[in-house]
Amino acid sequence: MTTSQLHIALLAFPFGSHAAPLLTLVQKITPFLPSNTIFSFFNTSNSNTSIFSKTPNQENIKIYNIWDGVKQGNETPIGREAIELFIHSTPTNFETSMREAEEETGVKFSCIISDAFLWFSSEFANKMNVPWIAFWTAGSCSLSIHLYTDLIRSNDETLLNIPGFSSTLKMSDMPPEVIAESLKGPMPSMLHNMALNLHKANALVLNSFEELDPIINKDLKSKLQKVLNIGPLVISSSSSNKDANSDESGCIEWLDNQKERSVVYLSFGTVTTLPPSEIIAIAQALEDKKIPFIWSLRDNGVKTLPKGFFERSKEYGKIISWAPQLEILAHRSVGVFVTHCGWNSILEGISYGVPMICRPFFGDQKMNSRMVESVWQIGLQIEGGNFTKSGTIIALGTFFDEGKGKVLRKNVEGLKEKALEAVKLDNGSSIENFKVLVELIKCHKPT
Repeated sequence: MTTSQLHIALLAFPFGSHAAPLLTLVQKITPFLPSNTIFSFFNTSNSNTSIFSKTPNQENIKIYNIWDGVKQGNETPIGREAIELFIHSTPTNFETSMREAEEETGVKFSCIISDAFLWFSSEFANKMNVPWIAFWTAGSCSLSIHLYTDLIRSNDETLLNIPGFSSTLKMSDMPPEVIAESLKGPMPSMLHNMALNLHKANALVLNSFEELDPIINKDLKSKLQKVLNIGPLVISSSSSNKDANSDESGCIEWLDNQKERSVVYLSFGTVTTLPPSEIIAIAQALEDKKIPFIWSLRDNGVKTLPKGFFERSKEYGKIISWAPQLEILAHRSVGVFVTHCGWNSILEGISYGVPMICRPFFGDQKMNSRMVESVWQIGLQIEGGNFTKSGTIIALGTFFDEGKGKVLRKNVEGLKEKALEAVKLDNGSSIENFKVLVELIKCHKPT
């Protein structure tokens, strides 16, 4: 078993938008490491199939399918049941495949990079005497909330003052795992253990930029060994993300014929699904105001639309099952982004200077939504937390007047400039942090 070359273990959390950013991180790191570096990517079969089918020819990455917790012969579960089965199968499923990878390659691991959720990576790294680098795929705001889980749970007030936050937060903004009745459930337990063990990581890597949350980042740095914001990855990796055939639905050509900042872009991610009543409310609002729109809506959602809406709205809108989101947000015609507030979507909105209307569902989305409206002031939350016809009309109207809409747009343009500065090749904060990350990975050999 040799230690003469770098062998990096990559441990993915296979649900939501977690595994794909880890792969993006690998692609970003690869050119700065020796050409014979081995990456072993540990993930469930379903998740591996999903992310690697979109990014073929990863010759330097060896893919390992770990057990997802589903017993042979059983039907593949979905949603919460699938997540809980996977969590119950950890860490043994990772340990088994990692031993296999070392035996197959003949090279000991020199570093572990894992999704921050997978807190037990600290124990693996300690046994191997190698660095553990934790990758938090969301923002520093939501990470900070998890680190203060015990403080939040000891508070019986509806309003919270959390160190590092410049404004008061609501208990209702907290991720459900933080305020769960018990921390013994699979997800609450995993995230609480993460909070208790994250100080053991040699570095915490975030897909964000320091200037977005400077006070929170300062607080994180007082608790963790190294805090490295290296994003937004969407800017630094955008050239590799674009697909020459990504506009099969003709969105960009359609946008070229619209007025500047006149179009509403609606997308709620690949996991969340709007209730039928909210789909109808949005459609009614769009039709009432005849606002130009592009709506990424899957087939089951299209079936919910008011009768005849699809045909009536064709003259001023487009409904598509999949959208080239980066290209749409980058287009001069897009004036507002209606989103579920997943972290990737938030960063993309900021990176392309598009203000947002937020309709969060779960996880960190409520926290992100609060930051968008109250802290960064680059958008607003939908009134009452759900789409109604009147609430949607009011929200959309905000972005097409010369008052508040102008302020929100100016604020998001300011953050866009800071994001671009962060990834500047000479001395951007994210570039400097990335250099630290590469050196940490490159310089260690297991003993």
